[in-house]
Formats: sequence, C-alpha cells, structure tokens
Amino acid sequence: MIAKSPIPVGSSIFFSFTLFIISVVVILLLRRYLTLRATPAYLVIPVFLALALPASVVLLVPIDLASSSRDGAGPKAIWLPDRLLLISWRIAYWLIFVLTWAILPLLGEYIDSGYRDPKGRLQYSIRSNARYQLIVLGCALVGLIYISILNGFKFRSIKGLIMAIAYVWGLVLAIYMMGHGLVSVPRTLFRNSEVSTRLRRVQAHAPRLHDRLMDAINELEGLESQVTQLQRRKTGSARDFQDWIEELAESSGTPEARTPLLEPSEGSSTIPNVITERYMADLTRRLQRARHQKARFVDEWDRLVLLASDLQAIINSSASKKLEFNHSPHRSTILPRVKILTPYLRYHVYANIVPKVRLIMGAICGAASVCIVWSELIKSLAPRLSVVTLSIVSYRKDPVPVDFGRQVVACAWLLYMCWAALVGISDAKVWGNRALVRRNTYGESACWYAGLVARLTVPIAYNFLTFLPLSFRQNTTFYHLLGQYIDLTPLGKGFDYFFPVFILIPVAATLFNLYGRVKNICGFGLIEEDDDDMENNPSGYGIGGWREGRDLIERELTGLGSLGLSGRGVSPRATSRTDEGGAFSTSRTSRNEAIRPSRPTRGPATASAVVDEQEEEETFFQSFAHRVKNTFETADKPQWMQGDFFRVPQWMGNEGNENNNGLGRWFGGRPTPGGVRL
Repeated sequence: MIAKSPIPVGSSIFFSFTLFIISVVVILLLRRYLTLRATPAYLVIPVFLALALPASVVLLVPIDLASSSRDGAGPKAIWLPDRLLLISWRIAYWLIFVLTWAILPLLGEYIDSGYRDPKGRLQYSIRSNARYQLIVLGCALVGLIYISILNGFKFRSIKGLIMAIAYVWGLVLAIYMMGHGLVSVPRTLFRNSEVSTRLRRVQAHAPRLHDRLMDAINELEGLESQVTQLQRRKTGSARDFQDWIEELAESSGTPEARTPLLEPSEGSSTIPNVITERYMADLTRRLQRARHQKARFVDEWDRLVLLASDLQAIINSSASKKLEFNHSPHRSTILPRVKILTPYLRYHVYANIVPKVRLIMGAICGAASVCIVWSELIKSLAPRLSVVTLSIVSYRKDPVPVDFGRQVVACAWLLYMCWAALVGISDAKVWGNRALVRRNTYGESACWYAGLVARLTVPIAYNFLTFLPLSFRQNTTFYHLLGQYIDLTPLGKGFDYFFPVFILIPVAATLFNLYGRVKNICGFGLIEEDDDDMENNPSGYGIGGWREGRDLIERELTGLGSLGLSGRGVSPRATSRTDEGGAFSTSRTSRNEAIRPSRPTRGPATASAVVDEQEEEETFFQSFAHRVKNTFETADKPQWMQGDFFRVPQWMGNEGNENNNGLGRWFGGRPTPGGVRL
C-alpha cells in the first residue's frame, strides 16, 4: 500500500508550470521543423507527445529522488505525493512505450506509403512493419517460454519480460550514441573556438555537400521527367490514373519551364507499358523523398554558405575592429539583428568573447564527459568514488534528503547525457535519407526522430538511476515501476551494471578517429567525420579540398555559382549515366569537372587569399625552393630543344614496320597488332 501524503501546493504549482513550459518549448520546436498549419493533426499530436513526455521524464527523476528521500518534515525541494508520482510515471512510461513500438512506426510508414486512399496507406504501413514486429514477437515468444519454465506463466513475468526487452534494446542504442556524443560535444566546442580553423573545416565540407545537392537535384529531375512522360500518355492504363498523374504534375510544377541539370537518359525515365496502382504509389513515394532530400541539402548548403560568409567577415574585421554582417533574410544567427550592438562591440563579441565562451563550455563539457564515463566504469566496483553519485547523494551515517540544489545537479546530469545521445544520433550516417529540415521536415523523418528520442530517454534515465546506491535507488517510484521488473528477469539482472562498461568502445572510436580509418579501409563510415579531409589533404589542393570549397562558396556569394541563395537556378553543364539498376545518377569525375569552378589564376589577392597567405607563412628554404621551381617551369625552351630534334632510329622502334624487325622484338614485342607472343 502506498502511504498518503499531504499535497504540496508550491511543488504542485511548480510542476504544473514546468510542464506548461515544456509544452511551449516543444511546440516552438515543432514549428521550427514543421509547417504546423499544413501538417495534419494525426501527425502533430503523436510527435508532440513523443517529445514532451521524454522531457517530463527528465523532470520526474529529480522530483522522484527528493520525494523518496524526504523525512517527516520534508526536504527543501520540489516533491510530489507518492500516488501522484506513481500515476505520472505510469502515464509517461506506457505512453512512450506505445508510441515508440506501435504508433510512430505505423504512422511513419503510413505517411511514406505513396498511396492516395487511407486504406492503401494503412495496408502498406502494416506490411512494412510486419517483418520487424514479427521478429520482435518471435524474440518475445522465446523469452516468454523461458520465463514460463523458470517462474511460471504469470502476468507479472510477461510484463517484466516486455519491459526488460524494451529496456535492453534502448540501453544498447543509448550507450553507443551517448558514448559518441560525450566526446563529440566538447571536441566540437574546442574546434569552433578558433574562427580560422572553423572556416577551413566549413570550406572542406563544402565540396561534399555540393555534390550531394547536385545528386539530389539530378534524382528529382529524373523522377519528374517520368511524371512528364506519364502526363503525355492519353491511352491505355494511364487513363485510369489520370487524376493521380495530374496531381503529381501540379505538385512538381511545369517541367518545361525548368532548366534541368542533366539531360535525362532513356533508361532512367523508362516507364512500364502497363501502369498499376503499385507503380504509381512507388513513384509518388520516391518523388516525395526526392523533394525532401533536395530541400534538406538546399537548406544545409544555404546555412553553410552563410556561416562561411560570417566567419570570413569576422576574420576580415581584425584590421578595422569593426564587424558588419551581410544582411540576408535567411540569417542563421540572432545577435547580428540586435540593434544595440555597434560594429565595434560586435567585433569584440564575436572575435573575443564568443571564442572564450566556447573554450570554457568545452572545458566544462569535457570534465562532465570524463565524470560520466568514470562513473559508468566504477559504479559496480566502488560506488563511493563515483563523481555523479557524490554530487547527488551524501554518504553520511544519516542520509541527507535530496534538496533543491542536488535536484538541479541531477537534472543537469540527465540533460547532458540526453544531449550527448542526441548529438550521436545527428552525427550517425546509418539513418538513410532521414533528416530534420527547417520548416520542411518530411513526416516520416519527424516520426522516426521523435520515436528515437522517446526510446532513448527512459533507458538513459534508469541508467542514471543506477549511479545511486542500491538502498537509495530502491526507494524511488521509478524503481518500483521499471527497475524491479528488469531485475526480476534473467535478461535484465545485472545487465544495467556490466553493459555500460562498453561505453569505452564508442568513446575510443570517436576519440581516436577509428571511424575515419574504417572508412578508408572499407569505403564507408558510420559517423560523419569532416576532419578526415583536413588530415589527409591539409594543403587543400585537388578535388574535394578546402580550396575548392572556398571557390564554391565565393561563387555562390557573388551569384556566379550554379546555385543561388535567392533563386535556385540549375547548371546544365554535366554529363549523365545510367547505372545497372536503371537509376538516374551522375558520374563523379565528369560532374566534378563540369560543375565545380576552375581555380582562379594569380592576380590581385582577395580578402580570403590574404588570410591564407597570413596563415601559411613559409620558411626561407621553402620560399627559395618554390621560386627556383617557378623559374624553371616558366622559362621558355631553347630553340634546339623545341620540335623533334632527337629522333629514335627506325631499327630501335616499331613505327611503320609491320614485320616488327626492330629492337623491340628482342624484348618481347608483339609480332603483329592484336597478336600474342608466346
């Protein structure tokens, strides 16, 4: 029986107000990535719950710690009655469970189906999720047989098995993503503290992003050409889907008015003789994905160009001590809009204050990452040495209740662990075409990211709870809801203690750049690493270097590039090919030669060239060697060295000798063209 407790008025008001603030923040977040007016309610509500409920879990854990450790007088903290706390935990946990394992997967495939009628969408969604659900059901059935033999067929055992399987899967994913983020967060802050280094990294990333944008445009043009061919068909099976075809054509615009990047090949735009509903749904699905993929890379390219422009402006202002950003409606920064900042004050903010703040935040986050990794390793051996534990629980003879200050510390630890896991999700490259785009996120991507956030929060929260002493942890309501069922099953018993030790694997992989080495060996990587190009090609010459990225960005800012920030014109200078599967794609070498601008010749140095010369100061010997090399390369050849002055005698070569009687036949020359010498 749960004892009745008086209702704390102040804590209840604070809890309600905090939930309201969380809801407002989530709505603003949805407004940033979705067009709320054009998004249906059946998508907005589940995504809202999938983001708001995990945020409430981060709030409930510190409240649960204070409520379970309070004495008769009550601690000076935010606490709730046991009954209210239990109801809140049940609502949050089971809603998250249903959303992540049933509603969001079905809803994502429902949106991505491509069918027009709800029945076809629902059938496609069920078929797409059936394989995954059958695999999970098979694992659950095997576990149910084992648990029934061990403990008997009881509802408590079945409930514990379901909760343990969900927790184990979420903990495996959370530990991997959090381990990567614990290194990536402070390292990114340190690297971005230096403006010139950050600009080089942005420029090195520009060619690869530009190639992806070109590929997205090419793919969309190929699919829209298929819609154009379907629209021209007026007979046969195409008449049955005329409304569907016209709808696709209207959403694509007028293809005749656009200038395609590539001329569509015959094989890439071939449509079948018999048009079926399945083909139309597949074409609609591919067309939707291609549009959102293009919108994703367009948004990334705009933000990269504007960021490079801002960083270059900060570097150029070092002489005048006055900073002015280019006015643009697509600004990604907020401070330049503030009118109280004069150019002189703005320069000191961006050149002096912001870099130092990043260094300080990087040091704080680095120390926090070390403390979390240390606590994961030491909690099962010597819990009294855990830094996270000591910041929340006191090891005196008489335990001290968790006060408001320790609640704030616990909430900060939880927020940083969740932040690190989310950074690992954004850096990973195994999610296909899913991405978050400002005001234009695909519905399936929104469902997938929201479900992943909800799926990782509960395991991270309970993993944080394992830092605390066993006697302290068992008194919490969260343990009574989830922990006892995990410990009841052999799958979960001890798993939450020994498995977090494997956090060293993603930490070491990120710290020592093992992802880049795997990518160099196997040709693919799991994590997006932009520093590989800087390490392999520090000079920046060649295709894909930072110098090429600098030229692409400069051409984009001056309006000479193939893409424009104001209007998206498409350059027709490229060649196309069709791969074995018939997909419309672009040859990499020909595309690079056609789209990427040639390097400018030597002339008056621009602002960026001046910065490059300042950053790449040569020694005396390097400068002398370069001048000697330039002297020999630019010198004209003498008259006696021009032309074919030295000719090879006819008896030493094979030219004009069909019988191959020259010296070449003595060393294995071919007797006749196309023949083989044995």
